[in-house]
Amino acid sequence: MIKIKNKVKKNYSYFNNIFYSYFLRKYRKKIFEIFLENIIINKTFKVIDIGTTAVDSLNENYFLHNYPYKKKITCFSNQKLTSLKKKYPFLKILQGDGRQTNLPSNYYDIVHSNATIEHVGSFYNQSLFIKELYRISKKFVFIQTPNRFFPIDFHTLIPFIHFLPKKLHRSILKIIGLKFISKEENLNLLTINELRKICIDQNIKEFYVKKIRIFGLTSNIILVIKKIN
Repeated sequence: MIKIKNKVKKNYSYFNNIFYSYFLRKYRKKIFEIFLENIIINKTFKVIDIGTTAVDSLNENYFLHNYPYKKKITCFSNQKLTSLKKKYPFLKILQGDGRQTNLPSNYYDIVHSNATIEHVGSFYNQSLFIKELYRISKKFVFIQTPNRFFPIDFHTLIPFIHFLPKKLHRSILKIIGLKFISKEENLNLLTINELRKICIDQNIKEFYVKKIRIFGLTSNIILVIKKIN
């Protein structure tokens, strides 16, 4: 069993590096293009990025590296963003929980979050997350997450097992040595219908879902909300 776990971890690390170099840069560029197509930006708009990572490579925080008015961005994370602060000294950085930010309502013109909602826990917590992002937004909310019903889970690069009932899926991840992401609080993939249900339950009136496709299959889903004040 230990040999199997070690082999899975080795393959996971190797293929993940290939994945980052080949796929992430291409599709994060596509995500940013969809952002520009669907969100009105302005040099005066206050922007907050919820779930900024502590990594300053070009593959991570693609939005931050490419948004034209960086001095208007606030980065909100549960991590310390020391390396980003060194690279962009003018950045405003806040540390906290995206489900309860303690920030003013209707304050940020644009609320952006990339690949974070799948890491905030249960469906209830994901609902809290969207509710909070909607509350602090003034004009737009933009949320991107992997699609659970894409054949390969981007976090493991293992095909199909995430189609299984979640309890069974988590048990398999734990058995093969991926204990961290086997926990719901660390990874809980969403579907298009679940995103829509959250918005309907939260009485969010104006929203739509955009899809990113690979070979005709939806790999990532993007929730765009227009705030009606």
